[in-house]
Amino acid sequence: MSKSTLAIAHNYKPVIVVKLGGSMISQLTEQFYASLKKLTDVYECIIVHGGGPAITSMLERLNIQGEFHEGLRKTTPETLEVVEMTMGGKVNAHVTSKLAEQGVRAVGLKGSDANLITASLIDSETLGLVGKVDEVETTFLTNCLRGGYMPVIAPLGKMLDGRTVNINADIAASAIAKAMNAEKLLIVTDVPGIMHNGEVIEETTPDEISALISTGGIYGGMIPKVQSAVEALSERLAEVMIVSGKQAVIENGVMTGTKICAKRKEGVE
Repeated sequence: MSKSTLAIAHNYKPVIVVKLGGSMISQLTEQFYASLKKLTDVYECIIVHGGGPAITSMLERLNIQGEFHEGLRKTTPETLEVVEMTMGGKVNAHVTSKLAEQGVRAVGLKGSDANLITASLIDSETLGLVGKVDEVETTFLTNCLRGGYMPVIAPLGKMLDGRTVNINADIAASAIAKAMNAEKLLIVTDVPGIMHNGEVIEETTPDEISALISTGGIYGGMIPKVQSAVEALSERLAEVMIVSGKQAVIENGVMTGTKICAKRKEGVE
């Protein structure tokens, strides 16, 4: 997954990856952006963002028909132009400017820049130019972090033949978190966490999530979010959090939302 594991074996702050869903971009509050600034006191932060609604809006304006297959946007060469222009341009610039207002030295990037993300096609016949992550250029990201910059990444990738591909933001964020040996992955949504009976579940596990899905406790758009969170867990990435973009991520020094761990610590019910 990673081209350079030595580059991230340093004594700097631990890495945290924050995934911003495209539907949340316009709803992110000043308190949320301010809390990202606070995160930099403890973590080296990397942002990965989507851009689905903005892309759909632009496709409609251009009278280009959109098509989805199992939640992934089928990406034709014509659609890819719009994806690059919208997600790599307008959306990326919006996020970096909001961070700049908080005094964050954010740098906007596309995953297709400088071979940051090397990708290959998932299924060219069904999905067109939609890719999966093969490698992440960790040296590039590490140098950004060491230089005091927060990378803000639009999830595009570059194939070995030079073609650019569209990548699902959840997939890109998970791959970057694993390659960078991130300590945490935050998935930003429009709710304060996983809800059950009107209350936020503060901590859960993959087994408990499966049970909640099977009984209908987790449903709708939350299902793919929690599934992405579970898939991202690894020996190093032991914790994924689902948090709200409508409020501060940190309150009274504590990160708010639902913590998903591979298993509960011994002695914790």
